[in-house]
Amino acid sequence: MSRALTAEALGTALLVATVIGSGIMAERLSGGSDGLALLANTLATGAILVVLITTLGPLSGAHFNPVVSLVMSLRHALPWDQLPLYVAAQILGGIAGAVLANLMFDLPAITLSDTVRGGTGQLISEAVATFALIGAILGGLAHAPMAIPWLVGLTITSGYWFTASTSFANPAVTLARTLSDSFAGIAFTSVPGFLAAQLAGALIGVALWGWLFARP
Repeated sequence: MSRALTAEALGTALLVATVIGSGIMAERLSGGSDGLALLANTLATGAILVVLITTLGPLSGAHFNPVVSLVMSLRHALPWDQLPLYVAAQILGGIAGAVLANLMFDLPAITLSDTVRGGTGQLISEAVATFALIGAILGGLAHAPMAIPWLVGLTITSGYWFTASTSFANPAVTLARTLSDSFAGIAFTSVPGFLAAQLAGALIGVALWGWLFARP
């Protein structure tokens, strides 16, 4: 269990460090082009997800995401008494990743973001992005388990561009991104709506995808 929780914390930390760090780097080097910055941020995030899920998956399942852990508990793949431990490890890992990203770019360890992300479109986007993520995972488990790292990485990569919210789809990452006032940041006032949308997308996803991929 200690190895599983360490893997969840470490994986979430490296994921958040990549999301925020690549956002800072992209913003500095893109010459003011938000599109170019988002593309760089997208590629780095999708790539690290493939690596982290491939390497840490055998240790913990490589959730790195509280709603994924919730879905696994609902499907009896993760014991309910382990769910709070997974979520705590993910949240703490995310915070550590945000601090690490800030320090790597000579910024204060914590800089609260003032980037407001809200509105109906963004909330719908978060529900859709999380729904799609759960579909990729459950579909992979049903038909192509070895492809799950790529399925998740590609789902988030595409979600950066087809959703208005740029596909956070992860409560731990959402909370961590409030701690960096940078390209990838989100204001804390925007977090409750994002978390509610992510939870809704996950619950709809586990119901619909779970039925669709159920074995006869």
